[in-house]
Amino acid sequence: MDRRAFLGMLGLLAAPRVAEAQSAGRVYAVGTLGLGFSFSEVGQDWWRQFHEGMRDLGYLEGRNPIVKHAQAGGRPELLPGLARELVRGRVDVIVATAAPETRAARQATSTIPIVMVFAPDPLREGLGVASLARPGGNVTGLTRLVAGLRQKYVELLKEVLPSASRFAVVISPGSLSPDEGLRELDAATKALGMSLSVLTVHGPDDFEPVLIKARKDGVTGLIVAGDPVTVRYARAFAEIALKHRLPAIYWARDYVDVGGLMAYSTNVADLYRRAATYVDKILKGARPADLPVEQPTKFELIINLKTAKALGLTIPPSLLQRADQVIE
Repeated sequence: MDRRAFLGMLGLLAAPRVAEAQSAGRVYAVGTLGLGFSFSEVGQDWWRQFHEGMRDLGYLEGRNPIVKHAQAGGRPELLPGLARELVRGRVDVIVATAAPETRAARQATSTIPIVMVFAPDPLREGLGVASLARPGGNVTGLTRLVAGLRQKYVELLKEVLPSASRFAVVISPGSLSPDEGLRELDAATKALGMSLSVLTVHGPDDFEPVLIKARKDGVTGLIVAGDPVTVRYARAFAEIALKHRLPAIYWARDYVDVGGLMAYSTNVADLYRRAATYVDKILKGARPADLPVEQPTKFELIINLKTAKALGLTIPPSLLQRADQVIE
């Protein structure tokens, strides 16, 4: 295991309802497993929401449960080892951010409860979930699964770029299921008479050369959907996309806060906070097999008008009216 990828421990102190277990000598341990960078500009706030969610439920920093953060730094090959390390550490619950992390955790244990934060499609990605209503195994939590979501990315970007003929999706290894995610995006672009390119980035050094080539290949708009590398370097990616005049729609509003053009997503920080409720229920005795997987009920459209102006774009008034927030 890459020691730099395993970032250590943060303590939480139990509320009175956990005090009995603590006084009896039982200290709970919660492991978090992520493909991305927990302490990046964007990811740090997401995990902070998880800890705040725990505090809202009565847990305070200090003693119980212990939270062990294991992050792969954008390297999916590290996930199995990190998951096994958490299992060897005898954690009581593993909180796994998305599909690759959940899959690695499930391969490492069939008994320790696993809480997903935003797995795109737990029913199709080999995560051991029998149904959303009754998962049936040791995996439960939250999903971003909503019919037509990826199609919506394409449609919204097309409204901003009505003459565009080619979009590109930005991914890093392990970030998007090629069988489902890419196929859905490809179908959505074809339905509008367009084509789709795939841009793979392994780190920030790839951003500029990849976007320069995309521009030369006729790409005029980007879709950034669930990518841990661009999460880690969200501001840098947004700046380079702006430099090369490539408008982008992102899967989380946090990119727009640091200069991206637009996002259509559920509130990712809120998903992390809600994941704490699953951990709380499991520590109090609930079985993950019986806890329904939650789907998002609200999505928000965020538009950065300052970035639009810098790109020389006029956002259609109808789109601005539908936006939940416009950053000026």
